[in-house]
Amino acid sequence: MDKRRIAVVGATGMVGRMFLTVLEEHGIDAEYELFASANSAGKKLTFFGKEHTVSELREDSFAGKGFSYALFSAGGSISAKFAPLAAAAGAIVIDNSSQWRMDPDVPLVVPEVNPEALASVPKGIVANPNCSTIQAVVPLKVLDDAFHIRRVVYSTYQAVSGAGQKGYQDLEDGLCGALPKKFPHPIAGNCIPHIDVFLDNGNTKEEQKMIDETRKILSRPDLRVSATCVRVPVYHGHSESINVEFERPFELSEVFRLLNEKEGIIVRDDPKNNIYPMPIEAAGTDPVYVGRIRRDESVENGLNFWCVADNIRKGAALNAVQIMELLIKGEKQ
Repeated sequence: MDKRRIAVVGATGMVGRMFLTVLEEHGIDAEYELFASANSAGKKLTFFGKEHTVSELREDSFAGKGFSYALFSAGGSISAKFAPLAAAAGAIVIDNSSQWRMDPDVPLVVPEVNPEALASVPKGIVANPNCSTIQAVVPLKVLDDAFHIRRVVYSTYQAVSGAGQKGYQDLEDGLCGALPKKFPHPIAGNCIPHIDVFLDNGNTKEEQKMIDETRKILSRPDLRVSATCVRVPVYHGHSESINVEFERPFELSEVFRLLNEKEGIIVRDDPKNNIYPMPIEAAGTDPVYVGRIRRDESVENGLNFWCVADNIRKGAALNAVQIMELLIKGEKQ
């Protein structure tokens, strides 16, 4: 049997390079072809012990190539144009941009939460959720199943790497006193309550993504969700304060038990010994970390918790690879 063929689009970017790292770690044996913009074409990347030359992404990059899967992380406009071309050529596209997430014919998937959504992929495209949404819905799904969520309030503290290499560079440069190029204000020594563009309702696009994507992933279209998203001077790892109000009463001991039993979650909650999730510890790791779990005594059936994960790894590349692994497993059944 011929080896499976996999395309990686945006291979030279932050998420693209993490795709390669995770694919190699997971030992997904295939023939790979790496694509990027004309500016990055010709670059050499070592992957699975072999040097690969990055090709320019073109309209004819997929036709007749026999790709089974295509991992995309090259921005919404690129995905809008090229993902349908890859799908038409027979590949299942797993897209990391926001382009397809709210399309009703495109499943929006976090494997630990809603793998059943992969049962139908009518457009040949699967959407990877926003990084801040991915880490949040892993614990929220557990809690929703047990206690039925009435309302969610997000406050996020998001790393500069979520804005790509230019965001990362703004923090590096800002620590040396340089003016920002990516962000509208200095990020070093600062917090910026502004991620993506502002919408007519006063939310930023990032905040609206969290609202809409949470509803879609949890299959709760009427769920009440509010979000405030803030960029902070941290290189890697998004942190989130999540306030939840449930329909049903709960015991804290049951919350701890359910979260401890969930694959992909690590509970770090021992405040007397200063143990709680922090981005400096989450960076470079796979799990979603949860801690500071406590009742919100201002409302009936309220809960507060703190949630941290590596935004480039779990919040993008790992989730996409996990989706592909589920699809590959489905091929064999």
